[in-house]
Amino acid sequence: MKITFTFFSLLLFMVPGCSTLKPAADMGVDPETVLVTYHVKAGSEVEFEEVLWQTWKIYQIGHLTTDQPHTVIRTTEDNGKPRYVEIFTWASHAVPDHAPQPVIAAWARLTALCENRDGHNGLEGGEVQIVRPSK
Repeated sequence: MKITFTFFSLLLFMVPGCSTLKPAADMGVDPETVLVTYHVKAGSEVEFEEVLWQTWKIYQIGHLTTDQPHTVIRTTEDNGKPRYVEIFTWASHAVPDHAPQPVIAAWARLTALCENRDGHNGLEGGEVQIVRPSK
């Protein structure tokens, strides 16, 4: 299932106000690796990084992600504005569709620190496949 990360904004309006999340085992273990690109507003980098790491802690506390590596990369776009790329694996495809209230609130904070840019949404992404060398 491919997920577009414009859902961060949509979830604020569409997801019921659930305050807890079923363990990934109850949702069926079907991990989903995602790549998310954040077009961060210039001057908001420090706050964005703080919120991003707080969000990651929420994921970990809720056992919403797997033990696969979590990677965050910062780069600068051609226009000199900051862009971050994050790669991680949800414990289940169901996690982002049934996010608990603290996750939804964190997504709202991240969204507020990003901007649409050059025809791209402030947050973009979806499912990707990790490529490993053959044995």
